[in-house]
Amino acid sequence: MSLAIVRTVAQRAASLSFPMGSRAIFGIKLPKYGPDPLDLATGLEKKEMLARATGNQDPFEIAAIKRGAGTKDVPTQIPSMEPNRIVGCICNEDSLYIAYMTLYMGEKKRCECGHWYELVQGKGITHASWIL
Repeated sequence: MSLAIVRTVAQRAASLSFPMGSRAIFGIKLPKYGPDPLDLATGLEKKEMLARATGNQDPFEIAAIKRGAGTKDVPTQIPSMEPNRIVGCICNEDSLYIAYMTLYMGEKKRCECGHWYELVQGKGITHASWIL
């Protein structure tokens, strides 16, 4: 008699619908439980996750930047949160090396290929809850 009850309970549990990503123990599907990664994150990691959640996919501004006009009057602007930054320029499409240079805030600098760059103030990681 107890075997029939266990079988009935197991059949009813198996017939329930569970969300995608569920797991099974002894053939019975169980929902996936666990804390949200945002609840476990702290410090800079949490700031990065919140920035990505608000739509800023490059919170540290390290993604490659496509060159603009690159003239002395209209240089390619490189954002930075520091007063200087090392920048690499791939001068030609088929180039086998990268020309590196150090840019300083407010100064324009010319690469070996003749392209001009300028360091400008970046926006950094900000969130409404960090304002004191």
